[in-house]
Amino acid sequence: MSAQRRTTILADPDLLDRIDRLAHRRRTTKTAIIAAALEAYLETQDETADLPFLAIGRSANGRLSLDGRAIVRRDAGRRAAEARPR
Repeated sequence: MSAQRRTTILADPDLLDRIDRLAHRRRTTKTAIIAAALEAYLETQDETADLPFLAIGRSANGRLSLDGRAIVRRDAGRRAAEARPR
């Protein structure tokens, strides 16, 4: 498990009550609810793809750019699946 750090947030009392009720219904903690919500939100805001490599040049094969794009799409899908809560 990764290290966690404590922080303070200011939120509307009604929102905090909704978080309390959801945590109670799901038998989990407010921390878990808020962390999952933040992860989901941040995933929608990430506009840049993490490219494991970048190369410019010529290929005798002629398919390198197509193969590279397929690899990036495959890896991006794998990372998205790993990030989803189970």
